[in-house]
Amino acid sequence: MSSLDRFDRLILETLQQHGRMTNQELAEAISLSPSPCLRRVRQLEESGLIDGYVALVNARKLGLTLMSFIQISLDKHSGDRFDKFEEIISGYPEVLECHLITGQSADYLLKVIVKDMDAFQQFLLQKLTRIEGVSGIHSSFVLKSPVNTTALPVT
Repeated sequence: MSSLDRFDRLILETLQQHGRMTNQELAEAISLSPSPCLRRVRQLEESGLIDGYVALVNARKLGLTLMSFIQISLDKHSGDRFDKFEEIISGYPEVLECHLITGQSADYLLKVIVKDMDAFQQFLLQKLTRIEGVSGIHSSFVLKSPVNTTALPVT
């Protein structure tokens, strides 16, 4: 991170907010000419600092209105048990994020989005509880998200 100069940081900040802007627009936004701007963007991509580009889709407009954070406890703390759980959970499109955590009685924290409570019940009963080794499930439902960003701090 220390090797990034002011222009690199501006590029990262700007692209996180406006990923579809053209190189010309980006160059103007950061007060750099287009050719060096494009060269810098390509260097940031090649270095892996820019992983890729995505479209952020409106969940509500897709009918996905119920978000939940689910703490999962496993019965055994072995590499095989963790690997199998992660392999299975990564195949569920309802799971937006899966984190192996510490400091809680749970082993994993999932961020899940579904259509409604019926869909949540189906996800819980037909998928989560059927994963071998799951010994505890605790769900919390999101009421409001006053901060919801994908942008990382680069300054």
